Amino acid sequence: MKGKNIFATRWGIIGVGACIGILAPLLQKLGNPGNMGICVACFERDIAGAIGLHRAAVVQYIRPEIIGFVFGSLIAAYLFKEYRPRVGSAPVVRFVVGAFAMIGALVLLGCPWRAVLRLAGGDGNAILGLLGLSFGLWIGTLFLKNGYNLGRTQTTHTTVGWMLPLIMIGLLVLMLIFPQVEGQDKSGVLFYSLKGPGAMHAPLILSLIVGLGIGFLAQRSRFCTMGAIRDTVLFGQTHLLSGFVSLVVFAFLTNLVLGQFKAGFAGQPVAHTQHVWNFAGMTLAGLAFALAGGCPGRQLFLSGEGDGDAAVFVLGMIVGAGFAHNFGLASSPKGVGPHGIAAVIIGLLVCLFIGFTMRRKSV
Repeated sequence: MKGKNIFATRWGIIGVGACIGILAPLLQKLGNPGNMGICVACFERDIAGAIGLHRAAVVQYIRPEIIGFVFGSLIAAYLFKEYRPRVGSAPVVRFVVGAFAMIGALVLLGCPWRAVLRLAGGDGNAILGLLGLSFGLWIGTLFLKNGYNLGRTQTTHTTVGWMLPLIMIGLLVLMLIFPQVEGQDKSGVLFYSLKGPGAMHAPLILSLIVGLGIGFLAQRSRFCTMGAIRDTVLFGQTHLLSGFVSLVVFAFLTNLVLGQFKAGFAGQPVAHTQHVWNFAGMTLAGLAFALAGGCPGRQLFLSGEGDGDAAVFVLGMIVGAGFAHNFGLASSPKGVGPHGIAAVIIGLLVCLFIGFTMRRKSV
């Protein structure tokens, strides 16, 4: 298919942000957790629990939205001849950065997508998270300005680009073979939450369709929360930022209409009020996203286009969720996990080490 890509225009990306801003609160209304209509990090964390990478009983469910994100992007890429299987270098670094991105996000209890949706739902704690995210991204832009680079991307076999989509197909097949049995926390090889956020979900088919739609639109528009801040800071470009702002505005309006807006800090759904670590956790996540080249949603969309590097980052996030819950790094509504503070400090040191040492040398 040829012709102008209307979704890549200013009004196009504003429209995409508006769609996400409306659909996310609707998913919450239909069963997803509070201020978590969409959260890439949280949903990948739930997937990690469902396949047994951790045993946190309240966050175990294969989220169809994540599967939809990848396949929506895949469909768009094939339809518009933008599917391009490719890989770069430093896969171990990308995996480690992905793991620490997840750990930082779970200290806040949300990725950039959820931080924005929390703010649009009235959760003041998200302000600290977004400030931390911006600070982490700013540090990342300093590395980018000084030659940080993970290596050149090159074309590879189509099989490589299909690896993550095939994994997503496998997860969907497992859900269909082993559906949740009422009152049972395990069905076949899958684990299911009986209470908590993992037990709260919109209908499977509806969640999958919404995921497909968002994946399709995001691939066409190049929507990215991290890119919005990065491009504004680095280049003074506000194209992606306009989509980001649109998401916030329309999510806020939709929450008002649905009666889901509750302003304040205390008593917010799946949130805590330890502001220093809300800020620090998202500083780590923001720096990791900058080093990887995109927010967690963008990494899923890139994976759908055939980007093997993005797929490695996604797998790093899923495995990182397992570490976060198995080792007491993830927060809960009661506060930061017993080892969460140490994990944030170590993660920042590791990411700074990567940023300082992986720079292109001047000739």
